[in-house]
Amino acid sequence: MSVFNLKSEWPPAGDQPKAIKKLLDGLGKGYDRQTLLGVTGSGKTFTAANVIAAVGKPTLVIAHNKTLAAQLAQEYKEFFPNNAVHYFVSYYDYYQPEAYMPVTDTYIEKDAQINDEIDRLRHASTQALLTRKDVIIVASVSCIYGLGSPAEYEKENLKLAAGQKIDRKELMKKLIAIHFERTNADLTPGTFRSIGSLLEIMPVSEKMIWSITLGVDDIVSIQKVDPVSQRIVGDETNIFVFPAKHFITNKAEKERAVKAIKAELATQLKKFEKEGKLLEAERIKRRTTYDLAMIREMGYCNGIENYSRHMSGRAAGSAPDTLLSYFPRTKDGSPDFLTIIDESHVTIPQIGGMYAGDQSRKKTLVEFGFRLPSAQDNRPLRFEEFNERVGQVIYTSATPANHERETSKQVVEQIIRPTGLIDPEISIRPIQESGKYLGQIQDFISESKKAVKKGGRVIATTLTKKMAEDLSEYLKGEGIKAEYLHSDIKTIERIQILTEFRKGTFDCLVGVNLLREGLDLPEVTLIGILDADKEGFLRSETALIQIIGRAARNVLGRVILYADNLTGSIERAVGETNRRRTIQTAYNTKHGITPQTIIKKIQDITEHLETDHMKAVKMNLDIDTEIFAKDPQKLIKLKEEEMSDAVKDLDFETAAILRDEIVSLQEKLGIAPVKKKSTTRKKR
Repeated sequence: MSVFNLKSEWPPAGDQPKAIKKLLDGLGKGYDRQTLLGVTGSGKTFTAANVIAAVGKPTLVIAHNKTLAAQLAQEYKEFFPNNAVHYFVSYYDYYQPEAYMPVTDTYIEKDAQINDEIDRLRHASTQALLTRKDVIIVASVSCIYGLGSPAEYEKENLKLAAGQKIDRKELMKKLIAIHFERTNADLTPGTFRSIGSLLEIMPVSEKMIWSITLGVDDIVSIQKVDPVSQRIVGDETNIFVFPAKHFITNKAEKERAVKAIKAELATQLKKFEKEGKLLEAERIKRRTTYDLAMIREMGYCNGIENYSRHMSGRAAGSAPDTLLSYFPRTKDGSPDFLTIIDESHVTIPQIGGMYAGDQSRKKTLVEFGFRLPSAQDNRPLRFEEFNERVGQVIYTSATPANHERETSKQVVEQIIRPTGLIDPEISIRPIQESGKYLGQIQDFISESKKAVKKGGRVIATTLTKKMAEDLSEYLKGEGIKAEYLHSDIKTIERIQILTEFRKGTFDCLVGVNLLREGLDLPEVTLIGILDADKEGFLRSETALIQIIGRAARNVLGRVILYADNLTGSIERAVGETNRRRTIQTAYNTKHGITPQTIIKKIQDITEHLETDHMKAVKMNLDIDTEIFAKDPQKLIKLKEEEMSDAVKDLDFETAAILRDEIVSLQEKLGIAPVKKKSTTRKKR
């Protein structure tokens, strides 16, 4: 019996039952790679959820960005409400990696702002993997970056039980040894405080408090307490307290690591002195000596990940421990979990390209004496190392690339949508005025007016941001309500534009590349792809199919490609779309299905931001509000709490809006945080 309990109002439909069966058959036959080629709107995530439930193994789902990962995590949580679904992404709100630019002799110190809530979610992910079987981790590609050793992380966890013999000082020493900090203020994840006979701990993995009542030399009781209401949630007989940091080393290993670091420093100093690089030798000596002192005294130092190879005792050049190391393995060491790579045509190239970029930066740091050579072993996995560590993989994409097709033992097609919707009709028209056609701009205007008159919405895709802006202004002059959208638009404006577009406040949205994956706009009945014959990333076969898919959520959906030449990408994209249409139409005819436009509730997330204490603060950040006038710091604190709650719910768009508001309020008070500037050192 599977450890996963899938919840859904609807059974698999369309091509989903067939796809589920084929994928499970492939897994049963030992296929290490399979591809789920699912068209837009066919329910690929639901198919994957059914496969996970049937297989019953811990599962890693990898997405190519935080936002998509958050969306997937929410979907899987809905499918598996009684199982452990966790979210693992980079915990930096802001990250400037350490770097050195020899041309200008500029050293850039590492500067990062860690999101405590995401750090908590990362710990929750690793702890779930070490303590239970029914785990789904939805991660970004940050899962291939170095992480502390799971063996040390698990070994150093602290087990506490009612009746256990231990005194207060010993318990506090053990907590400090696993990087918990003592505080007399409010508890935050990774801290503890001692009050009378009580010792209270807030673990890093969740926002709750373990309240431990201590006797003379033992633990009397352990209670779980809500940190806000202070309500007792329940009594516990025993608990496991995991380390507050992933990079953890016991005393014996720390001493061994310190000796290894000193030996490497001595070797590197000899090398620099032999080469006459006295400045570089002095740099690395000072940096490493300071770090060693911190490691000896505190067990930790800033940038300790650069010494991870020594801390874990790995050989030079060997692969680091990553999130993948926390997943289970069989007795012979083979991966014993399932991996699903979402939007694989984008995610796989990201995974494959990370190692080279990381090494280029670190080699320069080593060459000029800012880091020891072992820092290069603090790195993401190479692509071949990643492949060795993931076991059975299912790629999911509407447009799988050559890698997926070449490595998969089978490609499972999911072309029939549960809604009966078919891929949009495509027509190709000339860019320049020719015969009955007016040229791409005038023809698009004519077709847009027809679509809008019938109550539809229209999208135009351009090749540049400037063209998007200019076209939207031109369309307004022609009587079409239009707005542009591209990567320079801030988060809140982007959300508002999309919401107003769906509501019908304006009728035409003009954009560039961000109009491909993940844009769900069922009101759209027409998409015009301008300059479709300009071969390149934005007009490749993959890009064209993804754009065409945006019109597949409405029964009236159609696409016009403006091109004077039929490129190979156009021919392949149109051919594939027509192939799918033929299959979908035949299925609907055979089963008497009438396609239905997807009905999706229009929600403006900026509306639900206006909670009782925030209604006084609109997006213009009016500082004359009553709350701000009475206690501006209180208002900022309230917004910070709202932002933390939004991150906890994986609602990063809301969190970004609140973050911008907090910064604006801080600027008005003159307390805005100042980012560190690069440190420049002149050559000697």
